[in-house]
Amino acid sequence: MTVIEGTKIAPANQLNIIGSICNSDYESILSKEALAFLNALVNQFGSRRDALLKQREIKQAAFDAGELPDFRTDTQSIRDDKNWRVRPIPEPLLDRRVEITGPVDRKMVINALNSGAKVFMCCFEDASAPTWSNMVDGQINLRDANQGTISHYDENKDKHYTLNANPALLIARPRGLHLPEKSILINGQPIAGCLMDFALYFFHNYQSRADRGLGVYYYIPKLESMEEAKWWDDVFSFTENYFSVPTGAIRATVLIETLPAVFQMDEILYAMKDHIVAMNCGRWDYIFSYIKTLKNHKDRILPDRHGVGMDKAFLNAYSQLLVKTCHARGALAMGGMSAFIPAKDPQEMARVTAKVIEDKQRESQNGHDGTWVAHPALVDLAMSTFDKHLGGKTNQLDFVSPDTEITAETLLKPCDGTRDEAGVRKNIRIALYYIEAWIQGYGCVPIYGLMEDAATAEISRANIWQWIHHGVTLDDGQVFTAELFHTWLYEELSTIQQEVGDTRYFAGRFDETADLFYELSTSKQFASFLTLPSYSLL
Repeated sequence: MTVIEGTKIAPANQLNIIGSICNSDYESILSKEALAFLNALVNQFGSRRDALLKQREIKQAAFDAGELPDFRTDTQSIRDDKNWRVRPIPEPLLDRRVEITGPVDRKMVINALNSGAKVFMCCFEDASAPTWSNMVDGQINLRDANQGTISHYDENKDKHYTLNANPALLIARPRGLHLPEKSILINGQPIAGCLMDFALYFFHNYQSRADRGLGVYYYIPKLESMEEAKWWDDVFSFTENYFSVPTGAIRATVLIETLPAVFQMDEILYAMKDHIVAMNCGRWDYIFSYIKTLKNHKDRILPDRHGVGMDKAFLNAYSQLLVKTCHARGALAMGGMSAFIPAKDPQEMARVTAKVIEDKQRESQNGHDGTWVAHPALVDLAMSTFDKHLGGKTNQLDFVSPDTEITAETLLKPCDGTRDEAGVRKNIRIALYYIEAWIQGYGCVPIYGLMEDAATAEISRANIWQWIHHGVTLDDGQVFTAELFHTWLYEELSTIQQEVGDTRYFAGRFDETADLFYELSTSKQFASFLTLPSYSLL
């Protein structure tokens, strides 16, 4: 066990590193100076983070009891004041027409930076399973990427990977507030994973980026309130003071991917106005959050997830409100993820192309300044779609949204769609494939033509939990019960065994995954995130 004493920190508040420090790169990332900074952050902000998570539980209990999310009355003055703006956006962050996202894996980092996208959002969160090695190796990879020295040799392909001359702009996404880091303890308890990710990335990269005229840029996930945004803003200000760098050296893009947050977008921008540059429609997590937040509301049950797209009124309103709010305050409004990956079959690829174009046309017409893709092969397609609408501009901050009010009623209105056996069975298979990969250390997984991350499994199990909880009648007249789910779950487990073959099946953890998925989908208490009970299995 390694004990690192932070600057002016009482002995009782020292960090205990119980994860392996297996080589010189690990020693460099987990240096005394880096950990002293992390220690200072944990001591300054750890208890506030715990209190914020408690407030989430209190608010969710109110929703479970019948309350509905709405715009806050106590912050009306912030929304009504049309004069305030966020700090001007730095020039390197003004062109974000296409962003690619992916995990912290070394080869994938190089490929994403070389993809031709304007930005690479490198993810310590939903696209990476938080094993100790993934989290520390990811810091090594991003440090090397920022220094321009990153390379990789793939023995299987006998191929070297190095950076191109003009790589994408790198933005890091730390874990959400809720996720712990069990390999670093303070007073015997795991620290917040987000503070580890944030602190180590800043410490090892702020100088190399400043040398190139860049700040340190982050994507902040899963915020639910103005108070949580203020917590992050205070983390940023503390860090800038700690290292004597100017205010605004840290810049953040906030993912609006929870239902409570969509009602506090002005407030989040206001709380972070010295550091925020954009908001993003994290739409898959948003669908999950809609189900989770309103899970006890029988009149707001969503149909099968495969039929819930951005063309639905409540999701289109969410996109439009984000654009309207951001542009009114001088911030960029980023669109959401196209999770498609290229298909070998020409007809299937034609379908993928049409879907991507349709999605990106809708986003650009709604006023978004850029969008996300999950695969390098789709960068040019998304770029050309946005370029056609933007007409030579790099963003559309001057886009004026229609002067129509987007109400809470619209944002909360569920949509129609299928509720059938085929959809449930597909959800089961996708969730099993993803969770099984996650507990083996893989957070970004291609499944049935889509690049999936944790949001996929979250939507699937939330969908199933809510249908069981309310005894939803399927389109064929069957009542969806826990017993019926159990039958289909283990039948689909056999289907997966046939699809992957016995060797892969028995080398994996599919049976364990099925048991976990059944428990998560049928338990009386809904787990707020599946990654929390799954974390102990890593």
